[in-house]
Amino acid sequence: MDISASLIAGLLVALLAIFTVVRAVRIVPQARARNVERLGRYHKTLNPGLNLVIPYIDRVHPQIDLREQVVSFKPQPVITEDNLVVEIDTVLYFQVTDPRAAFYEIASFLQAVEQLTVTTLRNVVGSMDLEKTLTSRDTINSQLRGVLDEATGKWGLRVNRVEIKAIDPPQSIKEAMQKQMRAERDKRAAILGAEGQRQSQILTAEGDKQAAVLRAEGNRTAAILEAEGQSRAIDEVFQAVHRNDPDPKLLAYQYLQALPQLAQGQGNNFWVIPSEITSALQGVSKAFSEVLPPSPATREKPAADDAAAAKAADDTAEAAQAAAEAVADAAEADGRPPRG
Repeated sequence: MDISASLIAGLLVALLAIFTVVRAVRIVPQARARNVERLGRYHKTLNPGLNLVIPYIDRVHPQIDLREQVVSFKPQPVITEDNLVVEIDTVLYFQVTDPRAAFYEIASFLQAVEQLTVTTLRNVVGSMDLEKTLTSRDTINSQLRGVLDEATGKWGLRVNRVEIKAIDPPQSIKEAMQKQMRAERDKRAAILGAEGQRQSQILTAEGDKQAAVLRAEGNRTAAILEAEGQSRAIDEVFQAVHRNDPDPKLLAYQYLQALPQLAQGQGNNFWVIPSEITSALQGVSKAFSEVLPPSPATREKPAADDAAAAKAADDTAEAAQAAAEAVADAAEADGRPPRG
């Protein structure tokens, strides 16, 4: 009986010793920390690795994560300066730098950071209108980070970054913004269309101008070339006439040849017979009835057969006489005597 009691007592002592050793050894993971209280007062902070404490005297609190933490808060209603309620969703990046202050200076540092973020956000956004709130996220983030970092420093926290994840205005404001954006797009499209049309008209006008200039240049060049051609032709005729030394008889013959062309016009109801026609006819008859004097032309060509020359002279005289009679008949048919 005594042996059994001693055995049980020995087992209890062994179990108690093992339990005491287990409670005396604390292993802390990397980037974690645990606060130790001795007899109700803060004693030390356990660092990562193997740590020894006094069982039943030291109290080891739950470990605190020293890594950077990301907390996303639910959307909070915020009133802007122009009295519009917007829902703002924020994301906070913070890190515990002092485990003792994070445990003893604030009851729940995570809840405290959330509430401080909400209040600071309302103060910052409350001084902005909706348009500025939507376009000033960087300003809001920097102001939030400055206020939170200063306030949470005594809690052993460091706020690394604050981000505005979403800003949701009311549905009516969204519809108005969509209409405004649609109007702006239509305006830009109309402006671009007008600019394109203006550029097209400018380019068309420039093309027409260049085409007109080129046409004018072409017409001027053509006129110059035509005038030069006519000048050369007149000069050649003039030089040829002077080289052949014409007399009045040849000119009278050319004059008679031009008379039928003058009478061929459809509007020639009244024809004035020049007074020189009689003398011209006489000159032609005399020219072909007499022997031509020597000239450069006659000197260059051999003399024709006398019979052929006499026959040509007779034909020419008859033609001149017929032309004179035709002129007289035309004058009588018109009912007016020929003017001489």
